[in-house]
Amino acid sequence: MKCIDKGLVIWLTGLPGSGKTTIANKVASILREKRYRVEVIDGDWARKTISLGAGYTREERKMHLHRIAWVARLLARNGVIVICSFVSPYRDVRKMIREIISEEAPFIEVYVKCPLEECIRRDPKGLYKKALRGEIKHFTGISDPYEEPLNPEITVDTVNNSVEENASTIINYLSENFGIDP
Repeated sequence: MKCIDKGLVIWLTGLPGSGKTTIANKVASILREKRYRVEVIDGDWARKTISLGAGYTREERKMHLHRIAWVARLLARNGVIVICSFVSPYRDVRKMIREIISEEAPFIEVYVKCPLEECIRRDPKGLYKKALRGEIKHFTGISDPYEEPLNPEITVDTVNNSVEENASTIINYLSENFGIDP
Protein backbone atom coordinates (compact mmCIF):
# COMPACT_ATOMS: atom_id res chain seq x y z
CA MET A 1 0.00 0.00 0.00
CA LYS A 2 1.13 3.52 -0.78
CA CYS A 3 0.95 5.77 2.22
CA ILE A 4 1.30 9.41 1.36
CA ASP A 5 2.81 11.66 4.03
CA LYS A 6 -0.35 13.62 4.43
CA GLY A 7 -3.68 12.35 3.21
CA LEU A 8 -6.43 14.52 1.88
CA VAL A 9 -10.18 14.74 2.01
CA ILE A 10 -12.38 14.72 -1.07
CA TRP A 11 -15.84 15.90 -0.02
CA LEU A 12 -18.65 15.16 -2.49
CA THR A 13 -21.77 17.26 -1.99
CA GLY A 14 -25.00 17.26 -3.96
CA LEU A 15 -28.68 16.48 -3.84
CA PRO A 16 -29.88 13.05 -2.69
CA GLY A 17 -29.69 10.69 -5.67
CA SER A 18 -27.23 12.86 -7.60
CA GLY A 19 -24.60 10.11 -7.76
CA LYS A 20 -22.21 11.08 -4.95
CA THR A 21 -21.63 7.63 -3.50
CA THR A 22 -21.37 5.96 -6.90
CA ILE A 23 -18.63 8.41 -7.90
CA ALA A 24 -16.93 8.13 -4.49
CA ASN A 25 -16.76 4.35 -4.80
CA LYS A 26 -15.41 4.55 -8.36
CA VAL A 27 -12.67 7.02 -7.35
CA ALA A 28 -11.80 4.80 -4.36
CA SER A 29 -11.58 1.76 -6.61
CA ILE A 30 -9.19 3.52 -9.00
CA LEU A 31 -6.99 4.74 -6.13
CA ARG A 32 -6.95 1.31 -4.47
CA GLU A 33 -5.85 -0.26 -7.77
CA LYS A 34 -2.89 2.15 -7.59
CA ARG A 35 -2.28 0.85 -4.04
CA TYR A 36 -3.26 4.00 -2.13
CA ARG A 37 -4.87 3.75 1.30
CA VAL A 38 -8.43 4.99 0.86
CA GLU A 39 -11.51 5.23 3.04
CA VAL A 40 -15.00 6.09 1.81
CA ILE A 41 -17.38 7.58 4.35
CA ASP A 42 -20.92 8.01 3.12
CA GLY A 43 -24.08 9.25 4.77
CA ASP A 44 -25.90 5.93 5.06
CA TRP A 45 -22.94 4.21 6.72
CA ALA A 46 -22.18 7.15 9.01
CA ARG A 47 -25.77 7.37 10.26
CA LYS A 48 -25.70 3.66 11.14
CA THR A 49 -22.35 3.84 12.96
CA ILE A 50 -20.55 6.95 14.21
CA SER A 51 -23.56 9.26 14.00
CA LEU A 52 -26.29 6.89 15.15
CA GLY A 53 -29.53 8.74 15.80
CA ALA A 54 -28.53 11.89 13.92
CA GLY A 55 -31.55 13.79 12.70
CA TYR A 56 -32.15 15.99 9.69
CA THR A 57 -32.84 19.45 11.06
CA ARG A 58 -30.28 22.10 10.20
CA GLU A 59 -28.68 21.89 13.67
CA GLU A 60 -28.69 18.07 13.71
CA ARG A 61 -27.08 17.94 10.28
CA LYS A 62 -24.44 20.41 11.45
CA MET A 63 -23.55 18.27 14.48
CA HIS A 64 -23.52 15.10 12.35
CA LEU A 65 -21.20 16.62 9.75
CA HIS A 66 -18.98 18.12 12.46
CA ARG A 67 -18.33 14.55 13.70
CA ILE A 68 -17.63 13.31 10.19
CA ALA A 69 -15.21 16.17 9.50
CA TRP A 70 -13.16 15.22 12.56
CA VAL A 71 -13.07 11.55 11.60
CA ALA A 72 -11.98 12.49 8.07
CA ARG A 73 -9.31 14.83 9.45
CA LEU A 74 -7.88 12.13 11.72
CA LEU A 75 -7.68 9.64 8.87
CA ALA A 76 -6.16 12.17 6.45
CA ARG A 77 -3.46 13.28 8.87
CA ASN A 78 -2.38 9.64 8.97
CA GLY A 79 -1.83 9.40 5.22
CA VAL A 80 -5.25 8.14 4.14
CA ILE A 81 -7.15 9.54 1.17
CA VAL A 82 -10.64 10.06 2.56
CA ILE A 83 -13.61 10.33 0.23
CA CYS A 84 -16.75 11.68 1.93
CA SER A 85 -20.13 11.47 0.27
CA PHE A 86 -22.72 13.63 2.04
CA VAL A 87 -25.58 15.84 0.89
CA SER A 88 -24.16 18.54 3.22
CA PRO A 89 -26.72 21.06 1.96
CA TYR A 90 -25.64 24.25 3.74
CA ARG A 91 -22.76 26.50 2.66
CA ASP A 92 -21.93 27.61 6.21
CA VAL A 93 -21.66 23.99 7.37
CA ARG A 94 -19.43 23.09 4.40
CA LYS A 95 -17.28 26.11 5.34
CA MET A 96 -17.01 24.73 8.90
CA ILE A 97 -16.06 21.30 7.52
CA ARG A 98 -13.38 22.87 5.30
CA GLU A 99 -11.95 24.79 8.27
CA ILE A 100 -11.77 21.68 10.48
CA ILE A 101 -10.07 19.54 7.85
CA SER A 102 -7.82 22.21 6.32
CA GLU A 103 -5.95 22.70 9.58
CA GLU A 104 -4.20 19.38 8.92
CA ALA A 105 -4.99 18.15 5.42
CA PRO A 106 -6.00 19.38 1.98
CA PHE A 107 -9.76 19.65 1.47
CA ILE A 108 -11.26 19.25 -2.00
CA GLU A 109 -14.93 20.11 -2.41
CA VAL A 110 -16.60 18.30 -5.29
CA TYR A 111 -20.02 19.50 -6.37
CA VAL A 112 -21.96 16.57 -7.84
CA LYS A 113 -24.29 18.52 -10.10
CA CYS A 114 -27.62 17.01 -11.02
CA PRO A 115 -30.94 18.82 -11.49
CA LEU A 116 -33.62 18.16 -8.88
CA GLU A 117 -35.94 16.79 -11.59
CA GLU A 118 -33.38 14.13 -12.51
CA CYS A 119 -32.79 13.20 -8.86
CA ILE A 120 -36.55 12.80 -8.42
CA ARG A 121 -36.69 10.67 -11.58
CA ARG A 122 -33.85 8.44 -10.34
CA ASP A 123 -35.10 8.28 -6.72
CA PRO A 124 -33.02 5.16 -5.93
CA LYS A 125 -34.38 4.78 -2.39
CA GLY A 126 -37.92 6.05 -2.96
CA LEU A 127 -37.27 8.97 -0.62
CA TYR A 128 -38.36 11.74 -2.98
CA LYS A 129 -41.77 10.09 -3.39
CA LYS A 130 -42.16 10.00 0.39
CA ALA A 131 -40.94 13.59 0.77
CA LEU A 132 -43.32 14.82 -1.93
CA ARG A 133 -46.19 13.13 -0.05
CA GLY A 134 -45.07 14.92 3.14
CA GLU A 135 -43.97 11.70 4.84
CA ILE A 136 -40.37 12.87 5.31
CA LYS A 137 -39.62 16.19 6.99
CA HIS A 138 -36.50 18.28 6.27
CA PHE A 139 -35.82 16.49 2.96
CA THR A 140 -33.18 18.33 0.94
CA GLY A 141 -34.50 19.69 -2.33
CA ILE A 142 -38.16 19.30 -1.31
CA SER A 143 -38.86 20.71 2.16
CA ASP A 144 -35.33 21.84 2.96
CA PRO A 145 -32.93 23.86 0.79
CA TYR A 146 -29.78 22.75 -0.99
CA GLU A 147 -27.30 25.60 -1.29
CA GLU A 148 -25.06 24.92 -4.30
CA PRO A 149 -21.36 25.45 -3.68
CA LEU A 150 -20.12 28.82 -4.91
CA ASN A 151 -16.47 27.86 -5.54
CA PRO A 152 -15.92 24.11 -5.41
CA GLU A 153 -12.53 22.83 -6.48
CA ILE A 154 -14.29 20.41 -8.86
CA THR A 155 -17.76 20.21 -10.40
CA VAL A 156 -18.91 16.98 -11.99
CA ASP A 157 -22.11 16.55 -13.98
CA THR A 158 -23.95 13.26 -13.58
CA VAL A 159 -26.45 13.93 -16.35
CA ASN A 160 -24.00 14.68 -19.16
CA ASN A 161 -21.01 12.60 -18.04
CA SER A 162 -20.59 8.95 -17.09
CA VAL A 163 -19.42 7.72 -13.69
CA GLU A 164 -16.07 6.90 -15.32
CA GLU A 165 -15.71 10.40 -16.80
CA ASN A 166 -16.57 12.05 -13.49
CA ALA A 167 -14.17 9.81 -11.57
CA SER A 168 -11.48 10.60 -14.14
CA THR A 169 -12.03 14.34 -13.61
CA ILE A 170 -11.37 13.87 -9.88
CA ILE A 171 -8.34 11.60 -10.42
CA ASN A 172 -6.86 14.10 -12.91
CA TYR A 173 -7.29 16.91 -10.37
CA LEU A 174 -5.51 14.81 -7.72
CA SER A 175 -2.71 14.06 -10.17
CA GLU A 176 -2.22 17.69 -11.18
CA ASN A 177 -2.48 19.16 -7.68
CA PHE A 178 -1.18 16.45 -5.33
CA GLY A 179 1.03 14.18 -7.42
CA ILE A 180 -1.32 11.19 -7.15
CA ASP A 181 -0.61 8.63 -9.89
CA PRO A 182 -3.07 9.25 -12.76
